[in-house]
Amino acid sequence: MSTTTAGQGNVQLLSDTLAKAKSQNRAALVAYLPAGFPTVDGGIAAIKAIIAGGADVVEVGLPHSDPVLDGPVIQTADDIALRGGVKIADVLRTVREAHEATGAPVLVMTYWNPIDRYGVERFAVELAAAGGAGCILPDLPVQESALWREHADKLGLATVFVVAPSSKDARLATITAAGSGFVYAASLMGVTGTRVSVGEQAQDLVARTRKTTDLPVCVGLGVSNAVQAKEVAVFADGVIVGSAFVKLLLDAPDLPAGLAAVQALAGELAEGVRRG
Repeated sequence: MSTTTAGQGNVQLLSDTLAKAKSQNRAALVAYLPAGFPTVDGGIAAIKAIIAGGADVVEVGLPHSDPVLDGPVIQTADDIALRGGVKIADVLRTVREAHEATGAPVLVMTYWNPIDRYGVERFAVELAAAGGAGCILPDLPVQESALWREHADKLGLATVFVVAPSSKDARLATITAAGSGFVYAASLMGVTGTRVSVGEQAQDLVARTRKTTDLPVCVGLGVSNAVQAKEVAVFADGVIVGSAFVKLLLDAPDLPAGLAAVQALAGELAEGVRRG
């Protein structure tokens, strides 16, 4: 089901997928899981289950030893993946197999340091070859991103930057002008995790971000159930859910139970993002 041409990434597939959701009068459901969790194969199976449940787009996390923006749930999963010996090759294999099996756009979400160490061009080339749609780079300052963007643009990869409620309007404009694919709006200050309410800060941030760009704006950090997904889908182009999926896998007695649980949650969230 892969739509990749040789050596070219899937930024267009990402854009088309987000546009299709919009044409159906709904937000896209974007799911996050770290690679190598609970194992490399288990993680690939979980992504397939989440897409089967109704996710439109998947972000594959590149596990990091110091995930400063991630809450305890994702830190725990990253720990398990790192203890299992996950490597960048496993992350790229996860992207390839998830995309080939489902046809869905798959991005990598990563801190900058691992890419920098691996080699910027090498990572971009290999991500494109794996059928990846791009990268979400939460800690890469826009003003230091030229080298990455040059390779990403050439290879058909999206560069997704993260904006936060603390971002001033001028800064938002700088960030969104440099990005592609979509804009990741962090709904609140702080780390990832599930929240009781996602709320007004996110709505205000989306409105301010939209004034600076035509890119879709997807909201993450804190959405964990269909009610919250519905709340965010009213004002966002996409709803990003990570910790809730990770927690189900952490809490499951075994992998089959975990796969059933994440697929069921994806189904509930997919209902939630429909604005009807």
